[in-house]
Amino acid sequence: MSETHFRIRDDDQGSQLSVSVADVEIATYVYRPAAPREESPKPYVYPLRTLSGAPLGVFRPWDHRWHKGLQMTWSHMSGQNFWGGPSFEAGAAGHGYVWRDNNGSQLHRGFDRLDNDGTTATVIERLEWSASTDEVWLAERRTLRFHGADLVRGIWALDFETVLTNVHNHTLELGSPTTHGRPNAGYTGLFWRGPRAFTGAPIIADGAAGDAGDDVMGAGGAWAAISGEHDEIDGGATVLAYAGTSSAAVPLKWFARSEPFACLNPSPAFDEEIKLEPGRSLELRHRFVFIDRVIDRSGLEPLTGEFAL
Repeated sequence: MSETHFRIRDDDQGSQLSVSVADVEIATYVYRPAAPREESPKPYVYPLRTLSGAPLGVFRPWDHRWHKGLQMTWSHMSGQNFWGGPSFEAGAAGHGYVWRDNNGSQLHRGFDRLDNDGTTATVIERLEWSASTDEVWLAERRTLRFHGADLVRGIWALDFETVLTNVHNHTLELGSPTTHGRPNAGYTGLFWRGPRAFTGAPIIADGAAGDAGDDVMGAGGAWAAISGEHDEIDGGATVLAYAGTSSAAVPLKWFARSEPFACLNPSPAFDEEIKLEPGRSLELRHRFVFIDRVIDRSGLEPLTGEFAL
């Protein structure tokens, strides 16, 4: 495999990094977002593209304005919402979702490493998670590693690693809507929202026969993928995600589907809360692989071994 160099450029405003391969801008990491508090401001990767420049994400869709490409979230954290939008409460009006003054934010505090050119490019960032009260609850050390760019096969990969340390004076309860009473709504953690063209696209998953469909929701498994066609331009693409690892005893489970929209989310607290004591850290590691063509299970499975964490 012949790998190609990544180039990273920081913009003049000090708000986002542009990542390119062979003159194609494949990703923009917005680390100082201009977002209202109701969307729980947080860094995100958008636009997100294949090596040919085809789109692989969505930004502020009408149904969930707080969805932005690929981003690290947490939907329920000791009463705070680092996901965005309303919070789910069992028995509440409006299908259980209510607007509360509890939207937190993730604040960029600096880069410890920023590679500019290489076959592997690494970004190491320091962040603080601030509650709606402006108290800092978490200190984060986040690593994004861009690698595996292969122009011949049309593939590149992104590793996401985070160390979340509780700097609050109380134990933090890290959960999801499912841990708070809504079945099959365990979304939290690193979340990718696909383009609208991927709605209804087949999901292929580790341990599932054929197209996994709804079978992957809440399941374990090392990987899950969505393969769909593009709007406007010919062809399609495949997004392959690896569940990766968590330092918590709670198992990683998938929040993944393509109806009513496409998403892949290796949830660290799908249906069981993580209790993070003061001074303790939660470590997560995930991988996403972006492939510039539609692939069925027989073509995908060899790649799942090649890129396995």
